[in-house]
This record gives sequence, C-alpha cells and structure tokens, in this order.
Amino acid sequence: MNDLLFWLPVMLAGGLAGASSGIMGVYIMGMRMPFLGVFIAHAALAGAVFGALAGLTGEALLAPALVAALLGALALGLLGPERARMDSNVVLGVLFSLSMGLSFLGIGLFSVYGRSDNEVRNLLWGSLNFCRWRDVRLMALITALVLCFVLLLGKEMRAIMFCRLQASAAGIHTTLVWTGFLVLTSAVLTVNFQTVGGLMIYSLLSSPALVAFQLVRGHGRALAVSAATGAGCGVGGFVIAAMADLPTGATTVILASALVGAAALLRNRAGRSRAAAPAAQ
Repeated sequence: MNDLLFWLPVMLAGGLAGASSGIMGVYIMGMRMPFLGVFIAHAALAGAVFGALAGLTGEALLAPALVAALLGALALGLLGPERARMDSNVVLGVLFSLSMGLSFLGIGLFSVYGRSDNEVRNLLWGSLNFCRWRDVRLMALITALVLCFVLLLGKEMRAIMFCRLQASAAGIHTTLVWTGFLVLTSAVLTVNFQTVGGLMIYSLLSSPALVAFQLVRGHGRALAVSAATGAGCGVGGFVIAAMADLPTGATTVILASALVGAAALLRNRAGRSRAAAPAAQ
C-alpha cells in the first residue's frame, strides 16, 4: 500500500506529461515544424543552465528555464515569415542554433567556475522517480490550460495549420494565436523537463502525434489518440524502467519510438489488405 502511494504521483505525472505533450505535438507535427519542440527545449535548458550558474537549485531552476523558453517562443512568434522575410523553419533553425550554443556554453562554464553541474545533468536526462504531488498539481494545471486552448482556439489553430496567409485573410489574428500557442508549448516543455529530460522531451511531442497520424483521420481523433498514446508512453515507460531497472527517460523515448514503428506497420498492413480486397472480388 505504501509503495502504491509513493509511486502513484510518479505515474500520474508521467501520464499528464505525455498527454499534454501529445496534444501540442499534433499541431507542431501538423505544421511541419518538428524542430520547434527541440528549439524551445534548448531555450529552456539554456535558462536553467545559467540559473544554476547563478546559484539556483532544485525547483527554483524552473523559473529561469520558463523565462528563457518564453523569450524564445515570443521571438519566434513575433518574427513571422512576413516580418523576417524568411520561412518560419529558417528562423527556427537560427534560433535553435543560438539556444543550443548558449546551453553548451553555460555547461562549459561550470568547470571554469569550479561548480557542480549535477542539477543541470538531472534536467538533461530527467527522471520521473523524483516527481511528487506538487509536481502533479503543476502538470495538471498545464494540461488543463492545454485543453482550454484547444477548446477555445482549436479552430483558429487548424486554419493556421492549413495556411497561415489564408487564416490571416479570413480575419484570424494569426500572430496572436500562434504566439499564444508557442507560449503554451514553452510551459508544457518546461514543466515536463523532469519526466524525460531536456534532451529527450522532443520524443513526447513528436512520437504520439505520429502514431495518431498513422492510425486515424480527423483532427479531433488525432488529438485524442495522440494524448492517449503520450499518456501511455509516460506511464508505460516508467513501469518498464522500474521493472527492468533502466533509466526512465530513455525507456520512455524507446517505447514511444517503438509505437511509431508499430503504427506504421499496422497502416501498411491495412493498406495492403484494402488493395487486395478488390482483386479478390
């Protein structure tokens, strides 16, 4: 009983992290911007690294990580293709390189100043084992905000996914909606750092969405399947890691990748069955 009470917040945290990341991933992958999650994760990591250099530890590192992620999201949101006169993916590539450079510059400074980088290593690799009820409450709040965003601005995001210029011509405030989405993505990634780590959080954004795109059609169904897959990866990755004594973050990523492969095989098999049906008739 005591073990169940101890591990319950861990499993809930994994499920919430996977579900919220899976929902946001549908939009990110649908817009053909897979490196968006990597960029924001590295921006948050850079903030955490310099926060640790300033002497912050533990949960206090989430504050500079969130600030850096939000600044990166705002920069990308405001530097739209019209203003930057470049494709969004080009702008994203430049900002990603900058955030990655700052992250590794900060990591290198730990040895220069003779400080321990254990706190940053924990953020890099992550571990669900350290999640407690306060973390669950924070993740539940973020997940609730994600659901509210989908309910209130889901149609606008679908229009932006289809064509940003047409969405703007239809009267949608694309810059405002897109920037709001980026800010929310920043919050999701930063809060979920401790589940799979800053270097692997991208997997929970991309893999559940890819599974959904392989198995179902329709935006609503994709959101539901992606959220369920992400939650399953978060909980399943922890259970497998606990049973086999493996790193939680890496196990979660491998499980998510395996599900993408399984979904692709199922789709190919279903396609061959449909192709063979007319021939049999």
